[in-house]
Amino acid sequence: MNRTFFITATDTGVGKTVFTTLLAAFLSQRGTRVAAFKPVCSGGRGDARQLQAALGGAMALETINPWYFRAAIAPLLAARRENQAVRLAQVLAHVRTARRGFDVTLVEGAGGLLSPLGEDFDSRDLMTELHATPIIVAPNQLGVVNQIVLTLEALPKGLRAGAMVILMGRPKRDSATHSNAALLEELKVRQVHRLPWLGRKVALSRSLEKTEVKRVLAAVAGEALAGRLGKGQTGRGARAE
Repeated sequence: MNRTFFITATDTGVGKTVFTTLLAAFLSQRGTRVAAFKPVCSGGRGDARQLQAALGGAMALETINPWYFRAAIAPLLAARRENQAVRLAQVLAHVRTARRGFDVTLVEGAGGLLSPLGEDFDSRDLMTELHATPIIVAPNQLGVVNQIVLTLEALPKGLRAGAMVILMGRPKRDSATHSNAALLEELKVRQVHRLPWLGRKVALSRSLEKTEVKRVLAAVAGEALAGRLGKGQTGRGARAE
């Protein structure tokens, strides 16, 4: 059975692609057949190229990212500038067809959960139709708890219960860095994981060697791997940074 994860975020530029590439590479290295998509993007194709590299070139760039628009604005508006329109049915058909034969599918959105991806749909709509497990990536800094809770509240009830939160380390810690995870758990957010700051230019192979990174990725991917991880490789997200 193909397990699908949808990686969204509290905002743009907070680490969705970093986390998705780490998870894709982690799974691939363990013999899991992984499909990764950034179906719609605008302003540059760097994110899709990173996903392709994380998969070792196992998927063509056009398959990972079939809809690309030049303007660095919301994909909906960028597409309109080029007299194009992206429809939810088109994206669903592409992902459902291209993921056949894979064990795990990773789909990365653009911007936050409700940022419009195309005509009359956003990441929430795509996630819901794919019956995907939501992964919310957020910066581990002051003010993020409100953003995460709002994002969770915007999820359909059926997906909210299984949602995971990834707190991405920042170059400088602030007064909330060490308390955000505990506060979220107190607020009944079921799965909260912390990743350390990995640098402005993330070195994939070096990051995957870090114990705290492997522990988080193993915890997130545990259900998808269905027991294929060795003992000691699953568990709660890393707490120390």
